This record gives sequence, C-alpha cells and structure tokens, in this order.
Amino acid sequence: MLEKKNYQFWFCTGSQDLYGEECLAHVAEHSKIIVEALNRSGNLPYEVIWKPTMITNEVIRRTFNEANTDENCAGIITWMHTFSPAKSWILGLQELRKPLLHLHTQFNREIPYDTIDMDFMNENQSAHGDREYGHIFSRLGMERKVIAGYWEDADVQKEIGAWMCTAVGVIESSHVRVMRVADNMRNVAVTEGDKVEAQIKFGWEVDAYPVNEIVEAVNAVSQADIDTLVEEYYSKYDILLEGRDEKEFRQHVAVQAGIEIGFERFLEERNYQAIVTHFGDLGGLKQLPGLAIQRLMEKGYGFGAEGDWKTAAMVRVMKIMTQGVKDAKGTSFMEDYTYNLVPGKEGVLEAHMLEVCPTIADGRIAIKEQPLSMGEREDPARLVFTSKTGPAIATSLVDLGDRFRLIINDVDCKKTEKPMPKLPVATAFWTPQPNLKVGTEAWILAGGAHHTAFSYDLSAEQMGDWAANMGIEAVYIDKDTNIRQFKNEMNWNSIYYRK
Repeated sequence: MLEKKNYQFWFCTGSQDLYGEECLAHVAEHSKIIVEALNRSGNLPYEVIWKPTMITNEVIRRTFNEANTDENCAGIITWMHTFSPAKSWILGLQELRKPLLHLHTQFNREIPYDTIDMDFMNENQSAHGDREYGHIFSRLGMERKVIAGYWEDADVQKEIGAWMCTAVGVIESSHVRVMRVADNMRNVAVTEGDKVEAQIKFGWEVDAYPVNEIVEAVNAVSQADIDTLVEEYYSKYDILLEGRDEKEFRQHVAVQAGIEIGFERFLEERNYQAIVTHFGDLGGLKQLPGLAIQRLMEKGYGFGAEGDWKTAAMVRVMKIMTQGVKDAKGTSFMEDYTYNLVPGKEGVLEAHMLEVCPTIADGRIAIKEQPLSMGEREDPARLVFTSKTGPAIATSLVDLGDRFRLIINDVDCKKTEKPMPKLPVATAFWTPQPNLKVGTEAWILAGGAHHTAFSYDLSAEQMGDWAANMGIEAVYIDKDTNIRQFKNEMNWNSIYYRK
C-alpha cells in the first residue's frame, strides 16, 4: 500500500541583471553545482531539480504556477545568490501552493581575503539578498521554512532532507481519506471533532460506512486466499499456542486473514488510506480486527480505534512523512494505559487492546490468542511484541472548538523493568520529557488525547513545521518545558489563533 512516490523539489535561485551576463552565468553555474552536490550527498530522501535563475516577476510567477500543477513537485527550495529585489517575488509567492524552504547559504565557504574585490562582493551577496527576500515573507505573513548554513555541510543537508519529509506530509495530507467503520465511542469527547473543518484545514475526507457493508467484502474472500495468507503468517511469526487447540487456533488466525484481505480490498477499491474501527459495532465480524489492522498499518494505512478519525489520519500522514527515512524504526497508533510511579523508574505503559503497528517491534513477533471482554466475539488473534528503545515523539491532534491544536511530546522509549507474561498485547514503555510529572501535567493542560500518533523517525520540529504549513497551533512538550511558561504560551496562542 505504502509505495514511495518519486517526489522532486525544485531549486530556484534568485538574482538580477544589474551586474551583467557574466555574473548571471556564474550564478547559474554555482546553483547547478549546489544541486548536483545535494543529490550526490545521500542525505536527501528526494531528488532536487535545478531551475533557471529567477530574475523577473514573470519568470518567478510562471515557475511557481508550474510547480503548483506538477504532481511530482512537493516543494520549492529558494536561495538568493545575489540581491534579488523582493517585489519581483510577490505575485509568485502569493500564488504558490507548495511548501517552500528558504535556504540561507552562499556558494563560497570562506571570504577570499587575498583576492576579494567589488566584483566578488556584488556577485556573492547572499547575506544581503536573503534578508531582502526574507522580509517579503514577513510582510506577506506567509509560512516558510528557513535553514541557514553552508550547503556542503552534512548537518545542513540533513536539515533539508528532514524538511523534505515534512513537505511531503503537507502535500499528501490533502490525499488522505479516512474510512470510518461505524461511529466513535459513545460519549467520548476527545475522539470527536469537526470533519468539515478538518477537510478545510488538512484536506482530509472522513466518510462512514455501515459495518456489514465491509463484512460483505470480508465474506467474499476466497478460502484459497485466506489459506495463502495464513501460511505467510505462520512462516513469518512465532506461534504461541499456550495450551490452546492447534486447529482452533489456526481457525481464529484465518478469521483475521480474511478480515485483512477483505478490509484492504474495500479500502483500495474506494481509495481510502486510513481506517477506524469500533469494538461496539462489529456487525457480522467474528472477531474484533486485531492482527488484520496491525498488518494494514504495517503496509502504510493509518488507524484509529473507537472511531478516532483524527489519529487515524495523523498516523497515515506520519507514515507518509517517514517513507524516505533511512533505517526507519517505525510509526504507530498508540494509547496511554497505565503508569509506573516508582521514583527513578517513572514511565507510561503504552499499548492497545490489539492494534499496535509491528514496524515498531524490537525482535521477534508472535501471534497470540486471548479472550477479549469487549465486542462479545470469539478470541481475536493479535501480534505481540515489545517496542524498540530510543528517542521518539508522541503527537495528539485535538479539536478545541475554535481551532485545532497539535500537541507534540518528546519521549524516551525504554524497556520495562520486568517482563509482563500475562499481558497479551504489543507494548511500548516511555518517559515523557522533561519528566513524567511535568510531561503529563502539560499534556493534560493542553487537552491531549489518550490516543497518539507515535513515531521514532520524526522530530518535534518536523511535526511543528507540518502544523505551521496547515495553519494550526502546535505546542511542544520537551526537555525545556515548565508549567508556568507552558500555560502562558497556550494563553497567547488562544489569542493568536482565534478565528
């Protein structure tokens, strides 16, 4: 399902004709060298495409409108090699509908002390030109990403690469369609929200289907297709019978295979990229989808439980953003369950009834079957594992009535102190930054949900940039958070983002 699209990013260099044709030739040569070096670096997930130097209103406007209509273009990288009068950029910027990065760099790393003259100064004045260019964004009130540093440095290139992932998330957001199986959990507030406003802000389409319409797709799956997928399960995962009858166990696994195939076909036929289910409305399904949903998430689908369409869409967006990340550690739907409050060992045990994505697993994955009190169906098969360790982020998109807020928490994932042999679900364990006390207080003050879209492969900065491009509030909970400042920030935001 999650097939990497060959997105490209256009490199647009600003200049003017005041200094003559020789200068413009150098500008073009230098920008081509930079583009070639970026593409060779191995630090970018997508290709950079060189564009002719921008020196007139007409050229800038035409180029940006071509970017708008080019399905392969996910964003624009701009750099002012020399002084480029910013009024020439106004119309093009006003019409641009793609994410934009302002790269503040210069071709030469060092001042050529022995040879520098006024010709060199006139030609190489990014320190001058980028300030003029940056001003017009502030005057227009436009969102853009600014990265400063030398273009040949690996850390700068990696910053560009990280922004590319965010830009792809911005572009792909408007392609996210969420299929809701039934409604959200009765009387639950945080998983609700304004679907019309979400489509206006993010481009998401959120549609509901009666569960038995999807059951028909599950029932239509042939036994041969089910048997083939069950064989794949048995070859890929450990089987934990734990005293259960082997034949019955396999039959229960086969139910999940049928759900996976039927759900995926239904999603593909109707062009949906995310799905939500609800244990309270299973219709003719024999089991609550568990292993099936975990496998769909592994393939790139977004998921939210109990009708949580916002988290489902966010999981999809974040999976798209990580598709170009080398050695990715995984992205998943997650839920806060219970705390460890022992001093020095504080943390939150994360899990769900069944549906945690196996991309975050550390080591072998097993299939287990256990009774589930919710849903009143037969014992569902699910994948069980523990998550990887290391830094990660947990995000929650909430609807505050007058605006959306994205809450972003840096977390440190750890192994639990002891195994949990009686807990039949996949788990993660993390300590929120700056610590459990402040992190959880800030999360609750911000109105964060118990469901999160979680990733090892994205940074808080990337998610904040995504929110900025969407025009919504973002709040950060990290090592520098203190409650007094955090509350002040939210009060200021309530004024800034008021409709």
